Amino acid sequence: MKKLAALTLSLFLTIGTAIADTPKDPDPQTGKPAPAAKRKVAPKKKVDNSAEIAAQLEEVRKALQAQQEQIQQLKNELARRDQQITDVRSAAVAADSKASEAAAKANEAAASSAEARTAATAVTSDVNDMKLGSESLKSAVQDTQKKIISAESPATLHYKGISITPGGFFAAETVSRSRALSADVNTPFTTIPYPGNSLAKVSETNFSGRPTRVTLLAEGKLGNAKIGGYYEADFLGAGTTSNNRQSNSYVYRQRQAFAQVAFDNGLSITGGQMWTLATENRKGIVNRQEVPPQVIDHAYSVGFTWARQYGLRVVKSWNDKFALGFSVEGPQMTIGGRGFSTFTPATGTASQNFWLNAPGANGGAYNAFDATGYSVNKAPDFIFKAALDPGWGHYELFGILSTFRNRVYPCAVVSATAPGVVTAANGSTTTFTGAAITCTAAPTATAPTAGGAFNDTRTGGGGGASFTVPLFSKKVDFGIKAVFGDGIGRYGAAQLPDATARPDGTLALIRSEMALARLELHPTPKLDVYFYGGNEYGWRAAYDSYQSVRITTTLISNPNGTPGAPVLTNTTVARSTTGIGGYGSPFANNSGCSAEAAPGGTSAPGAGGTCAGDIRNILEGSVGFWHKVYQGPKGGMRWGIQYSYLTKSGWSGAGGIQPKAVDNMVLTSFRYYLP
Repeated sequence: MKKLAALTLSLFLTIGTAIADTPKDPDPQTGKPAPAAKRKVAPKKKVDNSAEIAAQLEEVRKALQAQQEQIQQLKNELARRDQQITDVRSAAVAADSKASEAAAKANEAAASSAEARTAATAVTSDVNDMKLGSESLKSAVQDTQKKIISAESPATLHYKGISITPGGFFAAETVSRSRALSADVNTPFTTIPYPGNSLAKVSETNFSGRPTRVTLLAEGKLGNAKIGGYYEADFLGAGTTSNNRQSNSYVYRQRQAFAQVAFDNGLSITGGQMWTLATENRKGIVNRQEVPPQVIDHAYSVGFTWARQYGLRVVKSWNDKFALGFSVEGPQMTIGGRGFSTFTPATGTASQNFWLNAPGANGGAYNAFDATGYSVNKAPDFIFKAALDPGWGHYELFGILSTFRNRVYPCAVVSATAPGVVTAANGSTTTFTGAAITCTAAPTATAPTAGGAFNDTRTGGGGGASFTVPLFSKKVDFGIKAVFGDGIGRYGAAQLPDATARPDGTLALIRSEMALARLELHPTPKLDVYFYGGNEYGWRAAYDSYQSVRITTTLISNPNGTPGAPVLTNTTVARSTTGIGGYGSPFANNSGCSAEAAPGGTSAPGAGGTCAGDIRNILEGSVGFWHKVYQGPKGGMRWGIQYSYLTKSGWSGAGGIQPKAVDNMVLTSFRYYLP
């Protein structure tokens, strides 16, 4: 600001000097400029002001210097602006040139628009091809990575085009029962002891590694079909030398072993030992998709319908929504009840008027030590099943057709002599009590004979239905299965009998029912909680008029006290044609079901007093869980606990006595599953 004021002052001084030196206007008469007026000069005072003048001159000099600097700055600014103008003009010229070139190219492009469109189409096609190639390359890389990982730690082995997948688990399990059964982690439900049995007075805790299981799946592709087989085994079998004393010798047991061909059109054919078709599936009708209860007990739950036996199965599936199956399966028969028609000699073994099972032959690879024996089958069991998977839940409907046969001997129980006493010449006597028992096929027979024997065939079967539905976003599974029929008791987990015998030796099939309700919760991926309630019920099949002959002999030495006298024989033949028997007879003797008896030896606890105890129904309620500690590429670790409450009720007998048994069980399991 000071510089600007100095510059302004200097300009005014310059202009003022110029104006002062300008001549005056010309004289109007002469035309010459008027002389300048003479100034009166004041007398000079002799004053010394040199210092003041010097200061003023210094200020003027500084003002001029500042003015020169501002002038230089203005020149520099003007030069910079001139350069910018020059650059803008150059850019404008270049832009004009580029615009001209662009216009020319636009004209060329417009002239060849068809060619440009063709080229664009080609470029688009190339880009799409490149995208497809990129995706294919990406997939190939991912497949290669998977193959590398699989090669390093394969879950499936490959041998000559066959995929072999091992599996199974290693287990450490325990069972504790409030009333002992002398059993491993398989619970024989029908043997829960009544109070009169000595085992009902003690508890038991048993430990087992025998549930350890080994599986092997082999599969291969052949045209439009998948072929293969499956094998599964554990150690829950027992040989004649098996024990727990020092080094147990329990035997390796086959659970499943079957071959299968499955066509792409939904048709499959399976043959071998497998779960029965009557067992519920998780989806469709598919092997290895059976749904046993999640319990630790390897006899499973009361009310569960199952068997693992020979089967030849044909299944047709339509779009995994509907399936039909038909199976031919290996039958067996179990018998229950008591009071059958018998002949009991004075010495030897008692006989009866029929048989249905035979002991196994060692040379034929059957078990000769199985007291129940093997059924001599006339025909297999036939099972039909339909399964529906509409999108919500799984539904099944099935039927079983069973044929039973036994061999009947109408003259196996005979005694034709009239009641009374018969005395022999040597003084021996035979006393006959009861009415004479004769046989049409052998009227004169007084001892059992096979005369008139014949085969008796009975047809039984039944049916059932089930459903399982997911609830609450698949966090809960709820299901019910119910089965009803004649002669199908062995298909239930409790193993109620299939049949009993009438007085004449022919078979009477026992009507039975089995039902199981399930509630399975999956609150987290690592936790499963389950609740099961099951019941199995056997109807009465009671009869009277059973025949029996019992011979008792008493020897009397020296009856008169005379030396050398002969030994006399007194024989009593007791005969009856009014015996009661069958299954669940209301006249059965249950008086000793609650009376404990003395043991028969160090390894023979008392079985109790007289107790028919034919089972009416067995109930079981179970609750438990499985916790998956780890589940991944290294396999799986899990543990679980199960609690079960069981009751067994027998049919009431004479005097209305109805026996009942109760047991409480706790089972634990710790397992490692192969990946």
